[in-house]
Amino acid sequence: MSLTILTYPDPRLKRVSQPVQAVTPELRQLAADMAEAMYRADGIGLAAPQIGEAIRLIVVDVTGPEQRSGLMTLVNPRLTPVPGSGSVQTEEGCLSVPDYRSKVKRHAKVRLEAQDLDGNPVDMECEGLLAVCLQHEVDHLEGTLFIDHISHLKRSLFEDKLRKRMGR
Repeated sequence: MSLTILTYPDPRLKRVSQPVQAVTPELRQLAADMAEAMYRADGIGLAAPQIGEAIRLIVVDVTGPEQRSGLMTLVNPRLTPVPGSGSVQTEEGCLSVPDYRSKVKRHAKVRLEAQDLDGNPVDMECEGLLAVCLQHEVDHLEGTLFIDHISHLKRSLFEDKLRKRMGR
């Protein structure tokens, strides 16, 4: 099934997602469809809210759509900053906020706790692009977009650009 990725300002992107209660065949299919939609859009991460599903499910592959060698499907992911690891500022974009990128400050290292589609626990420390990507995707589960992390001025300029593009 071909999924449509929602774009800002769709209000469904602001909903807080509910925990996944059980891994079902339908959830497995949704995860596979999400991965395909992410690759098709040249992304490295996609959260269920971005396709209109308010559940705690994300797919991430920082190797990108060409390699497709690092796909992680994470159910009910939780992140905690690694104490003393500091922060990083990187340029981010989002499949739900097309044609806009901005620098965002994130934790340099995070601990990921989740389950995979087989119910196995996932527990690992992440840094670099993976840590940034995970923080970005888990934010989606809380109804937060990367533009919610940028300065008021940058946000105002983005909103003006968006209004002009939408003909308002």
